[in-house]
Amino acid sequence: MPSNTSHRKKSNRLKFIIGGLLLMAAVAAMIVSATQSTAEFFMTIEELKESERNLVGQNLRVSGAVLGGSILYDRKTGNLTFAIAHIPNDEKEIDQLGGLEAALHQAVTDRSNPRLHVRYAGAAPDMLRHEAQAILTGTLDSEGFFG
Repeated sequence: MPSNTSHRKKSNRLKFIIGGLLLMAAVAAMIVSATQSTAEFFMTIEELKESERNLVGQNLRVSGAVLGGSILYDRKTGNLTFAIAHIPNDEKEIDQLGGLEAALHQAVTDRSNPRLHVRYAGAAPDMLRHEAQAILTGTLDSEGFFG
């Protein structure tokens, strides 16, 4: 017949094991939750337009060619709006177009190319100009604006 002390030691050991497992599960749940809330999806404008409804409010990273004529900056409010055109994200495809400069030029001159309208609050970036590559991080709103 086992002693009372031996039974208590096994009971205490079991409590520590269960407590440790619960603690590890809680930490894992917090890591998963934090990762999902800060995750960003890198997309092309074409991909974004295909799944626009499903992407509203999600953190996204998008790249495109700036349409210079669309840049509007209100100095009083600090609001900036502009549009970017789809560029491929595959290096081979960009090379086939003649390099990044040629791909950016083609993106803004092809009117059938998908475009994304952007709203930004803050100082206008110095590098924001016609046919520049813009890499943006933000969310898509229900009106289809990225910001």
